[in-house]
Amino acid sequence: MATRSSKPAILGGTPAHKKPWPAWPIHGAAERRLLLEVLESGKWWYGEKVARFEQAFARCHQARHAISCTNGTAALEASLIACGVGAGHEVITTPYTFVATASAILRVNAIPVFVDIEPDTANIDPKLIEKAITRRTAAILPVHFAGLPCDMDRINRIARKNKLKVIEDACHAWGGTWRGKGLGAVGDIGAFSFQMSKNITAGEGGLMLTDDGALADAARSFVHIGRQKAGQWYEHFIAGTNLRMTEWQGAILLAQLKRLPAQVATRQRNADTLDRELAKIEGIRVMRREPRGLPRSYHLYLFRIDERAFGLSRERLIECLNAEGIPCHGGYPFPLYRNPLFQRRGKGARFCPVSCPYYGRKIDYSKVHCPEAEQICRDVLWLKHAMLLGTERDMRDIVAALKKIKDHAAALR
Repeated sequence: MATRSSKPAILGGTPAHKKPWPAWPIHGAAERRLLLEVLESGKWWYGEKVARFEQAFARCHQARHAISCTNGTAALEASLIACGVGAGHEVITTPYTFVATASAILRVNAIPVFVDIEPDTANIDPKLIEKAITRRTAAILPVHFAGLPCDMDRINRIARKNKLKVIEDACHAWGGTWRGKGLGAVGDIGAFSFQMSKNITAGEGGLMLTDDGALADAARSFVHIGRQKAGQWYEHFIAGTNLRMTEWQGAILLAQLKRLPAQVATRQRNADTLDRELAKIEGIRVMRREPRGLPRSYHLYLFRIDERAFGLSRERLIECLNAEGIPCHGGYPFPLYRNPLFQRRGKGARFCPVSCPYYGRKIDYSKVHCPEAEQICRDVLWLKHAMLLGTERDMRDIVAALKKIKDHAAALR
C-alpha cells in the first residue's frame, strides 16, 4: 500500500499498481474442445450447441424460455416486437445507457421517452416513471446498469397498474438476481448481450429470457424468419428476419457460462472491498447496495467524485489514476438524448418514427433535460469488469492510488 509520503506516478513516483490486470476474454480447454466438436461435426449452423446453451442459460436464471440471437441489440428489438410495441407507441427508458437501448425502440417505429436516473444507482428512477406515462405508452424498458438491478418491485407494480409490458435490458446482468430470480426473467421479457466486452462472450451474440410461452414463440418467430413451431419450413407467418446464433457461438458460450458463477462471486467480493474502502475517502461516493439484488453481476464498477471535496477535477483524476496503473475512464460524455441522432443534426436527421406523421405529435429531444443523468456524465468513473477478477491486493492498490492522489491533490492541480 502506498503511504502519504509516496509521490504520485504522474509526478515521477512509483505507480501503485505495476503488474498486468486480468486479461479479457478468458478462454481455455473447454472452448477448444467444444469448438473442435462443432468443426468436426460439419454442423456449423443453428443446432445442438445453441439449444444446449439456451437451456443452460434459462436454468441459470430460473426462466422457462430462452431464445438466442445474433447480438444484444437484436435481442432488444425482438423483445419489443414480441411485446407488440410498434408505430405510434412510446417506451419509457433511461438516458444513461448505450445507444442500442433507445435505437432498438426507434427501429420498431416507437418513440423513446427518457426518464431521469437515481443518483446513487445510475438506474431509471421509479418515482418518475408514472409521471411519464401517456395513452401512447406501451412498455417500460429499464436497464440494470453495470449489473446493479433496477427496483423491479416498483417497476412491475407500475406496469401492472397501467397494463404495460416490462422489457429488461439485462445486457450488463448475466447471473444477477432480483429476490432470487434471475434478472432478465423478472419482467415480461429480458435481453442479454454476449459482445466482446461482456462478462460472458462469444465475440457477439444475444439472448432473450421470458416465462411467457406466447412471448417466447413470438420472439423465436421474429429471429427465425417468421417461422412457427407448427408451420412448415417454407411457411412464414410474420415479417421476421434472420437473427440466428451459430453453433460456434453456442459452443463458446456453453464453456463461458460454466465459469460465470465463480466469476460473479469474485467480482462481488472485490467490489465489496472497494465499496468499503473507497467510502472512507473524502470526495468519493460509492453506488448504493441493493440487498434484494444479490448476487450481483458487475459489468462495471462505478464511483463518483465530488471535485471540490476531493480537490481535483475528474479529468485530472482519471489521468493520474491511469499513470498509477489503474485503467479507468469517465464513460458516456452525455445522456442519450444529446446525441446527434436525437438532436437531428447532420445527414439523415429526418427519420421515422420521430419525423413520421403517424406518431401524431411533434417530439423535440432538444427540450429534454434529465439533471441527474447530466451530472453523472460529469463526475462518474468506470472500472472494467475484468479488473474485479483480480486479487484483494489489486483492489487495495486501487484504494492506495486514490488515497495517494488525494493526499497530493494540491500539487496535481
